[in-house]
Amino acid sequence: MMHRKGPALAAVLAGALIALGSTSALAHHSFAVFFDSDRTIAITGTVTAFRFTNPHGTIALDARDSAGKLTQWRVETNAPVVLTRRGWQRDSIKPGDVITVDGWTARDGKPYLRLRSARNAQGQLIGQAAFGQSDD
Repeated sequence: MMHRKGPALAAVLAGALIALGSTSALAHHSFAVFFDSDRTIAITGTVTAFRFTNPHGTIALDARDSAGKLTQWRVETNAPVVLTRRGWQRDSIKPGDVITVDGWTARDGKPYLRLRSARNAQGQLIGQAAFGQSDD
């Protein structure tokens, strides 16, 4: 009996490790998969949330277009360790802040952006420097 449980248990553990590995692989993705390196835009809007979390932080932003239509944007930032090296903190932006973000657009046309830089309502850069496509 012991001989049967050993291989079965090993198979179950191996499957669990593979499942966990594939989840984290999906969470951290390549820039080129989701964003168009040839298209950038700037959006001004009101922050509704800022998540300073791994593998990438996110900013939720409500912005109106030239026709007045409200769009909820999701802006992907770098990992907290990179944000911190660039002078960001958990409270660098807060819900209710009006900011302008500039970055690379989503390939699929959704209101999703990879952050290059963010500026506060006074036009001052948030953090110490803009981000590049390969910053992790």
